[in-house]
Amino acid sequence: MKPESLLVVDIETIPDAAHHEGSGFPIRPFHQVIAIGFLEAGIGRGEHGETYRLGDLRCGGEADYDEAKLLQAFFIYFERSKPRLITYNGRTFDLPVLKYRAMLHGIRTPWLYRAGDRYSNYGYRYSSEWHYDLMDILSDFGASPAPKLDEIARLCGFPGKLGIDGSQVKSVYDAGGIEDIRSYCETDVLNTYLVYLRHRLHTANITKDVYNRSVSDVIEFLHARKDNRPHLGEFLKAWEACSRGRFLLE
Repeated sequence: MKPESLLVVDIETIPDAAHHEGSGFPIRPFHQVIAIGFLEAGIGRGEHGETYRLGDLRCGGEADYDEAKLLQAFFIYFERSKPRLITYNGRTFDLPVLKYRAMLHGIRTPWLYRAGDRYSNYGYRYSSEWHYDLMDILSDFGASPAPKLDEIARLCGFPGKLGIDGSQVKSVYDAGGIEDIRSYCETDVLNTYLVYLRHRLHTANITKDVYNRSVSDVIEFLHARKDNRPHLGEFLKAWEACSRGRFLLE
C-alpha cells in the first residue's frame, strides 16, 4: 500500500521549562510543541507520473490547545490520512520531537511504526515514498552541506521566511503572539510544499504541466483566503515580488 496523500508538516517549539535548564538549544525531548502546521494534498498516479490535488493548509487544533491536546489531534489526523510525510529537516528535528512529546503524554501512534515494510516506512532514511525529508534528500543524505529552507525557497523564486524566524518564537510566544506563530508556521509549510513540487519536477517524478497546475492550485487557494487570513495574502504578495509575477514555468 502506497500513501494516497501528502502531508507537509512543520512544527514550532519552545523550551520545556520543566526539563530544560540553561539558555542553550534544548535536546529534542525537551522541546515543547506549540504549533503544528500542515498542508494536505491528494496523490494521483498515471503513466506520466504523479499529480497532486491541494486540499487544505492550516495549523492543527486551536490556539488555546495545550501540547497534549495538540499532539493527540495531530496523530489522530495522521492515522486517518496515512500520508507521505513531507518535511524540511523533519527526520532530525520535527519527527523526533513529535515522537518524544507523544511519549511524554502517553499518545499511541501505531501507523507511524507499522506502515510499509522493512525497507519502505517512515523510519527508514532512504524511503522517500513515506517520509520525504527535503533537507536530507537535497544534501544527498549528508554528502554535501544542506541549505536552509529559506535559502532554497528564495533560490527557486519563492518567498522564504516572512515576519519572524525560529529564533524569535519563544519571545513572540511569551508576548502572547501564538496566532503570529501559527501564521508563520503555515508560511513555512507553504515554502516546503513549493520546494517539494520543484524538486519532484527536477527529478522527473512530475511533468511541467503537473507542476504548473499544482502551483496554480496554491495561488487560487491563497487568493480565496487572503482577506480572512492576511498572512496568506502577504505570502502571495511577497511571492509575486520575488518571482516578478512569473509564478509558473514556461
